[in-house]
Amino acid sequence: MRIGIVTPAPPRSRYGNRVTAIRWARILKQLGHRVSIVQDYDGEPFDLLIALHARRSYRAVSRFHREHPERPLVVALTGTDLYRDLPRSRSAQTSLEFATRIVTLQPKAAEELRPKLRRKVRVIYQSAPAQPEMRARRSDSRRTFDVCVIGHLRPVKDPFRAALAARQVPDSSRVRILHLGAAMTTAMADRARHEMKANPRYLWLGEQPSWRVRQILGRSALCVLSSKLEGGANVVSEAIVAGVPLLASRIAGSVGLLGERYAGYFTVSDTEALARLLNRAETDREFLMSLKSHCARLVPLFHPAREQASWCQLLNELMPSADPLSRSRRPRH
Repeated sequence: MRIGIVTPAPPRSRYGNRVTAIRWARILKQLGHRVSIVQDYDGEPFDLLIALHARRSYRAVSRFHREHPERPLVVALTGTDLYRDLPRSRSAQTSLEFATRIVTLQPKAAEELRPKLRRKVRVIYQSAPAQPEMRARRSDSRRTFDVCVIGHLRPVKDPFRAALAARQVPDSSRVRILHLGAAMTTAMADRARHEMKANPRYLWLGEQPSWRVRQILGRSALCVLSSKLEGGANVVSEAIVAGVPLLASRIAGSVGLLGERYAGYFTVSDTEALARLLNRAETDREFLMSLKSHCARLVPLFHPAREQASWCQLLNELMPSADPLSRSRRPRH
């Protein structure tokens, strides 16, 4: 089957939508399909179109629906779709009406949709493969208590919240914030450099290759996700599979992955609350272990075989005759 994946993110960029598109393309190719990643739909002979971002991919969605109304169309919802655009964007709403299926990255996303659209929803958790370096033993050094922040420096990520919270921990604390991610603007880069000069607990490492991100994550005691909105951040699955618990802003996209009762939440932009959690995780071993235990129970959600099986099941719903794994090669759940 010929499958097109539309993402607004340009080639070679490290935006989350592009990373997701690349991973999905790899999975679909493993299932035996021919896959192309494009920024728009220009009439290519696809049997199925998967569009990331309901609003920004509206042009592609509407053209494919108009030219091939009989062919399946999947719209994958991002955080900005769910928690910013859908209530006010007619384009985003129309994309979902045209969609044969709607893919979300966590189950709470369906709560943002009208009841008639929820029957189209299929949840596909983003997987994270276990890597040897991710399982590396944490350093026994008592000099620092490393906390990583993984994400580009964008306002929606609230990227300096962990750095600000680190300023408020006790003087005796060993907390050190390691921030990995590219600055999207000169202003963001300048602020990160200024923060490093003013805050000895903060180190901005910039954009790093994937192997280095996994290595730093695997050696960290905690990971902070301070975003103002997320559709279902892949860093959550990466941290959980690496055995690293998270401190996360209480937003629907993270609660949908970590669960309502997770003890590591703080209110969005609440520096004092995050500082208290950092201090507690560093000084209260029982609390830190409870976070680890909770995350460990979630690991099966993010196994690559589960994500592949979810796509296999979805494609079989849409085009049963196109399932190349209907016999011996079907992945085990």
